[in-house]
Amino acid sequence: MAELKLVDVSIRDGNQSLWGMTGMGTKQIMQVAPLMERVGFRAIDFTSSTHMAVGVRYHQDDPWERIRLMHQALPTVPLQFISTGFRFISWETADHDFMRLAYRTLMKNGIGRFVLLDPMHDMDALMQVARIVKEEGDAENMAALTFTLSDVHDDAFYANCARQIAASGDFDLLYIKDPSGLLTPERARTLIPAVKKEIGKLPLELHSHCTIGLSQFNYIVAAELGIDALHVAVGPLAHGSSLPCASQTIANLKTHGYEADVNEQALKAMEDYYFALAKAEGLPSGQPQAYDASYLRHQVAGGVLTTTRRQLSELNLEHKFDEVMAEVERVRAELGSPIMVTPFPQIVTTQAMFNVMGEERYEQIPDQAIRYVLGRFGRPTAPVDPEVLDKIMSLPRTKEIEKEPITMTLKERRKRFSKSMSDEEFLLRAVMPEDQVDAMRTRAPHQLHYNPEIAPILKLLKRMKEKKQTSYFEVKQPDFSLTLRQSRKS
Repeated sequence: MAELKLVDVSIRDGNQSLWGMTGMGTKQIMQVAPLMERVGFRAIDFTSSTHMAVGVRYHQDDPWERIRLMHQALPTVPLQFISTGFRFISWETADHDFMRLAYRTLMKNGIGRFVLLDPMHDMDALMQVARIVKEEGDAENMAALTFTLSDVHDDAFYANCARQIAASGDFDLLYIKDPSGLLTPERARTLIPAVKKEIGKLPLELHSHCTIGLSQFNYIVAAELGIDALHVAVGPLAHGSSLPCASQTIANLKTHGYEADVNEQALKAMEDYYFALAKAEGLPSGQPQAYDASYLRHQVAGGVLTTTRRQLSELNLEHKFDEVMAEVERVRAELGSPIMVTPFPQIVTTQAMFNVMGEERYEQIPDQAIRYVLGRFGRPTAPVDPEVLDKIMSLPRTKEIEKEPITMTLKERRKRFSKSMSDEEFLLRAVMPEDQVDAMRTRAPHQLHYNPEIAPILKLLKRMKEKKQTSYFEVKQPDFSLTLRQSRKS
């Protein structure tokens, strides 16, 4: 019996699902890198353009340096970048030459595997992106079949997509991506064989979130059906709205007579590190989820749920969460039932929040919802509700957006910056606020060492230093004493 491979999603998807994508900077990631190399993962779900932007914004980390350092630390494990095609950091569709540069630069810095995903399952667009990646480097292309529940997305739909992907010649493997944890074991038993029948010898992986507690069952079914790899998270970055726990998945597979090709001792050390990090930084640990049928309706993935909770909390409106989720279901139907993968969960959820907080529904409509209705992200799966469509199309802002150029060319973007600017800096400045990139580039050099055992002490000392009125700081224990005094400048 063949051993199954595991793909670790802790750094990107686990971090996004449970820690709002802000839980780890470069130093925390690099501390665990040697262990990840020893575990023997098939790949590491490492970053996305949004994840790169968060690193710049919240940690002032250079995302290109992070990729290079990680590639050096894990030379035998492909680093994965998930992409929604012709989009890089900005919500707007980028022109093909700009994206060609982005993919080439990502590979040059160490990305070895791309997840290519089209939210509308537009196969022509997906093929275009795959061809660009293959022309610009030698990274693996993995096509995403994004699972959702609708009258359209039956087994035949996914089998047809798989058939076209396999025939293109530009994809190395595929995966079934279940971002909202909607896949059931019963559906897995029909969907996986339908896809495998169309793809021949191409490997197939499964990525199923724990949102309503079904993913571990799906993984055993997938093993029975000959899946090649399962996507997992480690320690506190598993469970909840993230993905299945790696160690629990291995134990379950063994119970059912299957083996995972990993170094379990190194995996245990990874778990210990992440639990220590979570404790030091005050970050939550994912908890196993009970079955919740409401998710079958709103279909919001883990990362967006966490972000929505945080945004409501910042507005002192956390008590409105259930109301917002109910509104998400209604808004999604009115906007033509988009599949709930980036950027559509963000668009739908933002509109739902505005509807709940406003005096009347659709009183405030964000630009991205307008661009969605105008077809800037592709054609909606089903027609937009006529009343909502009329309201959006009658807005003065809609008229302004209609006049916007669809996209700026690479040459036009380049003209805004110095000819001597590196590709890495240009790609960030072209799509991010100037002050955020400036802050990243001017901050002091990073210390790449991180010890979760002393991190709380260092944080405390930093806060004490910032308090100008404090002249000294003292810690006393039965067998330990520490006194720090503020030096006075003469």
